Amino acid sequence: MSINKNALIRYQTLDRCFRNTGRMYFIEDLLEECNNALYEADFNNEGIQRRQLFNDIKFMESEQGWSIPLERIRFGKKMYYRYEDTSFSINNQPLNESEAEQIKSALQILSRFFGTPQFEWVNEMIPMLETKFGLIPREDKIISFEGNIKLAGLHHLTPLFNAITNRRVLIVEYKDFKSEHSYEITFHPHYLKQFNNRWFAFGLNEDAQVPNWNLALDRIESIKETDVKYQNSTINWEEYFSDLIGVTRPVGIEVQEIVLQFTSEVAPYVVTKPLHSSQKEQNTDSGLEVKINVIPNFELEKLILSFGEQVKVIAPISLKERIAERIKLAKNSYSC
Repeated sequence: MSINKNALIRYQTLDRCFRNTGRMYFIEDLLEECNNALYEADFNNEGIQRRQLFNDIKFMESEQGWSIPLERIRFGKKMYYRYEDTSFSINNQPLNESEAEQIKSALQILSRFFGTPQFEWVNEMIPMLETKFGLIPREDKIISFEGNIKLAGLHHLTPLFNAITNRRVLIVEYKDFKSEHSYEITFHPHYLKQFNNRWFAFGLNEDAQVPNWNLALDRIESIKETDVKYQNSTINWEEYFSDLIGVTRPVGIEVQEIVLQFTSEVAPYVVTKPLHSSQKEQNTDSGLEVKINVIPNFELEKLILSFGEQVKVIAPISLKERIAERIKLAKNSYSC
C-alpha cells in the first residue's frame, strides 16, 4: 500500500488522536478529525468514508504500516480508540516497508542529477538518506555524518515547515536562555535555517512588530495554530543571510571588510573551506591574508576565536579590540 499525501495526513491525524488521553475518540470522531485535516490541506478535498477509515487503521496496525499498539475500549454501547502506550507515535518508529520503497524510488530519481550544476547537494544527500534509513544492505557502517543526538526541538521542524507552506499563524510558547519563565508570541513563520547543527525559524513577531524575529527550535516549548490572518514576508531571506556568518543580524551594523591574517599552517584549510562566500585571499610573508565582507556578529567572533593563535585580526580596529578583550578574559579564567 503506497502512502500518498492524503493518506499521510490521515495517518498523522489518527496518530495524534490515539495519543490524546484527554478525549475519547469514537469512530465518528476519528472520521471527523481526518476529514477536517484533509479539508484544511485542500479545500476541494471531499474527505473519506468509514470504510477508508477502517482500512487506514488496519494498515497502521499491520507490519507493513507501523504495528501500532491500538486499544479498543468499550464505553457503554460504543467503543473508543487509544494507544495502549500513549508515548507511542508513528513518528518515532523505523521506516515501514511502504515508506522505504517510496524513498528508494525518490533516490533513483535524485541519482539522475549526480554531477549536474546547481544539484551538488544531491551528492551529499543520497548517501546520507541511504545510510540514515538503512536502505543499504550492509551490517557495518561505512559513512558517518555530523549530528547532535541530544538536540531538542526537531519535532517542531515539520509543523513550522507546514505553517510556512500553508501560510498559518502560530502561537509559540518560547523560553530563551535569558528568561526564567516561558512566554507566548504570535508568530508568522517565513523561513527556516540551519546553522551549526541547530535549526532556527525566522518570521514576524506580531506582538512586537518585528519582521525578522529569530526562534531557536530547541527553545520552543509548544506550537499551536491560530486563525489570525497570515502576513507574508517582504524580506528576501537569501539576501538577508548573504552578508552574515551564522544567524544573528545586529541592529544598525553595516557590512564591513574584515581582514584576517592566518598562519601558513592553517592557510590550506582556510583556502579549501572559505569562511564566507565573499572571501578573497592572498599569500604574504606573514602567511595568508583573508578579506571577507560581512556584518560583524557573535558568530563571526566565535569563528575567529576557534582558530586560536593561528589567526590575527587586522581590521577593523573595533573587531580587533573586541577579540583581544575576549582573549584576555579567557586568559584570566586560567589564572590561579
